[in-house]
Amino acid sequence: MKMFQDRSLVIGTMHGKEQVIAPLIESSIGVKCIIPSEFNTDKLGTFSGEIEREWDPVETVRKKCVMAMDAMGFDLGIASEGSFGPHPTIPFLQADDEWLIFIDRKNNVEILVRELSFETNYQGREVVAGVELDDFLNRVKFPQHAVMVRSLETPAEWIKGIRNREDLNKAINKLNTSDARFWIETDMRAMHNPTRMGIIEKAAHKLAKAILSTCPSCSMPGFVVSSDKNGLPCELCGLPTQSVLSHVYTCKYCQFEEEINFPFGKQKEDPMYCQRCNP
Repeated sequence: MKMFQDRSLVIGTMHGKEQVIAPLIESSIGVKCIIPSEFNTDKLGTFSGEIEREWDPVETVRKKCVMAMDAMGFDLGIASEGSFGPHPTIPFLQADDEWLIFIDRKNNVEILVRELSFETNYQGREVVAGVELDDFLNRVKFPQHAVMVRSLETPAEWIKGIRNREDLNKAINKLNTSDARFWIETDMRAMHNPTRMGIIEKAAHKLAKAILSTCPSCSMPGFVVSSDKNGLPCELCGLPTQSVLSHVYTCKYCQFEEEINFPFGKQKEDPMYCQRCNP
């Protein structure tokens, strides 16, 4: 894209996210991605709780991107922010909620995308070395995914980035807990969690697609879905269902709007999703 061709772009990360973001963004829009040295994103909050996140994910990822741009003196940047816990609509399942932002100060462009996924090994529990510990490690795909441990008495003192059994045993011994029980949790920093890195890569694909989606009216990037309209008709009775009938695209710069019907390639819905045919 000519608007971004041959410009330098900073990726605001200290956890290796450039591995999946940089190649895709460079090949998609023609920028040169740079990683800031000595850049501390932990100032905005840590997964382990030593520093609480003060803002919601959207404001946090925006601040992270601006912080990186200011540090490098760039007018083009990308940042990522993730959170883990119960899915917002299916709370008994764990989810990885990733946000990516693209900011171009020169052209007043801000594009935000979200990837909400059930693909996560996020877990934490109190255990004792032995069967309990082995069961936890198997569940979280250790050692391909790192873990971190702390004593039950000192919640803020973590030993992180543990990727093999020898280091795990050393960490457990170092805790010196009174009753041999301790807390173990997945290390969700991207460079220690391949599953999370894969979700960030999916979000990066979504971001690249959004950047390349230009408004038919003014040609500005970020012409993406702003809302859905339900009402896909049931193939049996013809009444509207709650399934998506169309996507509405809106340009945030000139307000041009376009509605695309049948975005998922089907013009009728299965009766099993109809409130009349399958109440």
